[in-house]
Formats: sequence, structure tokens, C-alpha cells
Amino acid sequence: MHLTGLHVYPVKSMYRLSPDSAAVQPWGLAGDRRWMLADPTGRFVSQRENAALGQIRTDLLPGGALALTAPDGSRIEVTAPAGATGDPIAEVEVWGTRFSAVEAAKEAHQWIAEHLGDYRLVHLDDPRARPVDPEYGRPGDTVSMADGFPLLLTTTASLDRLNQLIAAEHPDGHETLPMERFRPNVVVAGSEPWAEDGWRRIRIGAITFQVVKPCGRCVITTTDQESGERRGPEPLRTLARHHKLLRKAAFGQNLIPERPAGVEGDVLGTLRLGDDVEVLEDGAHWPADGR
Repeated sequence: MHLTGLHVYPVKSMYRLSPDSAAVQPWGLAGDRRWMLADPTGRFVSQRENAALGQIRTDLLPGGALALTAPDGSRIEVTAPAGATGDPIAEVEVWGTRFSAVEAAKEAHQWIAEHLGDYRLVHLDDPRARPVDPEYGRPGDTVSMADGFPLLLTTTASLDRLNQLIAAEHPDGHETLPMERFRPNVVVAGSEPWAEDGWRRIRIGAITFQVVKPCGRCVITTTDQESGERRGPEPLRTLARHHKLLRKAAFGQNLIPERPAGVEGDVLGTLRLGDDVEVLEDGAHWPADGR
């Protein structure tokens, strides 16, 4: 097995970057989801509520700055704010967990309002601020502003199998779904379909990861990531019929990186396209009913 895809999402639910290599930090790939939009209550905003988020192109600039480009070509560069320098602190929330982030400059909020709605752009300047769900993580594990875990893994074999199942459900024809619908961080080729459901610990290149929980899927998977168009009930309908784990239509597995012996600091290592992938520990497949 080997690594065939690497994806970083600088702003939660916006467009991806797909580099050839990416540094791994304890809370995710470097630059992944350190920014997000929050509504007036502080709750995160995603493509679930506003599919137009996915049409904003992103780029990471030196010093942690961010560039955003709208479909009409309008572009803004945003300096990374920091609480230590007096920038406004915002209390925000992702799936019930509240934590502190830092608000971007007012000009960024105005740009967001013109293109997306009444949202604030916030930055997670302290990536240790938000713990991983303790039911699945270890003490001290933290995550960026991703939904729940530092990295998401998918496999090409499972996508191929899912597309076969969808085709069988639609004898009159259905589009072949691309991997981008599932917004993974790492994509692995060379496995058997659904093999990742039994993985518990893996190595990608020189870095080891705990495989901690299946990824329950949502309406974002029905959204074309290139056009922003909602495309109907697939893949959720077929996943609900053929691949439920922990009571949810599931695709992919969540990962938490392990710190290599002797490695200190924020960078645990680097992933590169083509890296070998090895399963170090297997376990029982996650149950459909959550028990």
C-alpha cells in the first residue's frame, strides 16, 4: 500500500490544497483547518449550512497568513492574528466543544460578509486549545478546527467499491463520485475495500498513527466540491444501506499521530506522496449498531 493523496484545508469547509508533501503536527497536517468561519453565536460554519464555502480558494502565505479568492476573482490576504499581540479573542464552538480562537481583522470580516454571509473569520493561534474526544484519544491529544480528529484517511479501494454499490442502486446510471467529496487528508491505494475499518495502528512513511474512529458522513458528501452544487442523496443513501458503522453512514477513518521517539517540537515528521503504508495492528471491524 502507498500514499496517493495529501490534502490540506486551510479554512474549515473551504477549498483544498493538494501538496506533494506535508509536515505532520500533533493536531494535524501543518496548516490544516487553523482558520474557520463562526456565526454570531460563535458556532462553526461549514458547507452543511452554506455550500458556497467550498468555492472559496485558499492559499497559505509566509508567516501564517492566509489568502482567499472568491469565484468572481476578488482576493484578500489576511495576516494571522494572535492573542498575545492584543487581537480580539473569540469564544467559538465546534460540535459542542468551546475554545478560544482569535478574530481576523475587520477587513476580512467585511470581505467574508460580501461573499458568504454574516460570519467572523477566526484563527486558532494555540493548537493545544481544543482536546480530542477523550473517549477516543489520549490525555494531551489535541485537534485543530477539524470536525473531531487530527487527520482523516480514505482508501481508493473503498471508493471504488462504493461507486460499484451506487451504480447497482441506480441501474439507469449515476455519476462516479470523486474522492474530493469526502475531504480526506490522506488517501491510500493498494488495500482491499473497507480494510481500513479493521486497522487500529498504521505507519505512513516514517510516522505512526492510531486509527481511532470511523468517520460518520454528512450532507457535504453530496456536494460537488468544484461547483458547489448539491447533487442528490448519494453517497449517503448507499452508505446508509451498505456501510453503517457506529450507527452512521461511514466512509474513512480518523487518525491521531504518535510522537516518534526522540522527536521534540511541533513537527513529528513529513508525509510524501508515494510513501509506503503498513498496518501495524488490526482489530475487529467497527460495529454497525455502535455496540
